[in-house]
Amino acid sequence: MSHATKNSMCVVFVKMLNPLTSAQIRAARALLRWSAEDLAKQSVLSVATIRRAELSEDETAMTAANNLAVRRALEAAGVVFIEENGGGAGVRLRHRSSSKGRKS
Repeated sequence: MSHATKNSMCVVFVKMLNPLTSAQIRAARALLRWSAEDLAKQSVLSVATIRRAELSEDETAMTAANNLAVRRALEAAGVVFIEENGGGAGVRLRHRSSSKGRKS
């Protein structure tokens, strides 16, 4: 598979995911007890990018790649994103027997 084909497949996949809202990011961090710095480190983004995303009113202005990086970091730590279903988008923690994903 060519590099261009792989890139276009990634773009299609990212577009299929609904963009995270600023409230979802803030709530997910709160559930994990992560600081903006923790999320920046885990998603390999700058703290400024995280803070800008969390300050927006609804959807963030993050690029699709940054949105995916944040989503993956939070999901790896146990966050489950709940898509808009008439009751509003949200987050919850996946059931775990230990608190591996949480930082102190």
